[in-house]
Amino acid sequence: MRRQRSRLGPLLRALLLPVAAVAVLVAFSTALDSVDSGRGEENRRQLEQALRRGCVACYAAEGVYPPDVDYLKEHYGVQVDEGQYAVAYTAFADNLMPDIVVLELGPELEQTP
Repeated sequence: MRRQRSRLGPLLRALLLPVAAVAVLVAFSTALDSVDSGRGEENRRQLEQALRRGCVACYAAEGVYPPDVDYLKEHYGVQVDEGQYAVAYTAFADNLMPDIVVLELGPELEQTP
């Protein structure tokens, strides 16, 4: 007696391959977004640290904290990508550490020159 092959096998294989490929692509895309998001947060944190280090260096060299971010850029070489980050810098007094907040701008918030 000969066994008849099921037609369900090839149909199942034909559907499973595209579904598996889409699942792999979705997982890969999600992983890339996660890596990019983590990198953006790390860059923001590093910029904030660079601004704070520049403030401390200025205070050590000149005895006062810098009045604004432009002073740090000009005299201490701090670089800010203003198309990607917004810096809130509030100096209260010459002898108090300024309040520094760095925010990452989204695509809809990017500043135009």
